[in-house]
Amino acid sequence: MSLDIEAEELALYLVDKLDNTPQPTRILVGIAGVPASGKSTLSHLLVDRINSSVPAATHDRAILVGLDGWHLSRAQLDLFPDPKQAHDRRGIHWTFDGAGYVAFVRQLRDIGTDKTVSAPSFDHALKDPTPDAVTVYPHHRIVIIEGLYAILAIQPWNEASILLDERWFVEIDPIQARRRLVERHVLTGVTKDTEEAGWRADTNDGPNGQFIIANSLEPTRIIRSKDIPNLSKTPVEAAVDSVTTFP
Repeated sequence: MSLDIEAEELALYLVDKLDNTPQPTRILVGIAGVPASGKSTLSHLLVDRINSSVPAATHDRAILVGLDGWHLSRAQLDLFPDPKQAHDRRGIHWTFDGAGYVAFVRQLRDIGTDKTVSAPSFDHALKDPTPDAVTVYPHHRIVIIEGLYAILAIQPWNEASILLDERWFVEIDPIQARRRLVERHVLTGVTKDTEEAGWRADTNDGPNGQFIIANSLEPTRIIRSKDIPNLSKTPVEAAVDSVTTFP
């Protein structure tokens, strides 16, 4: 099954679930997975399919919120006992504002509210979060929350995870995930070359992925990662394949 077809089927499932959910209750969906599993691509497709399912609708029914907005800023990482370690491991759960994320999900879960709820986003140009960049309005009754730790089982993250209606986990082969990571790090300028990108994948992204697998709540649905066209064949594949992959 292609990614487009699966996203369409999942969107229809959520729309049907919403149609059978009394107002003003929201459907909260957490989509997690190891780095480069394709959860962000799937999440964007889902929101697009859900909102296009009712062409005559006055407002969008679904909105996507990325967990990356709760990254601690670089200035905050500078205040850690070991700033270098904090910057090197940026992306691990303790470099996020977990408590702030939990507070956000609790606001969404507040049945009967007619108020808007704001969320931060992440500015990749600035390499830092931007507060109040996303607004969840009352008509957004399906909220897709995408991120590494969306269904984490440890404190304080589990306090948000248990409030979700759906906990989806995107599975991927570790070698394929590493290949995508190396390409992404080079193309986005996170690293200067494939060697540094491989080091980052092995010392940060890979261990984070293993931690997520070992410490997430049981998902309500497991989704197998699909090929993403612009990442399936890359000019750096040969270099990637020559480097040891994370377990």
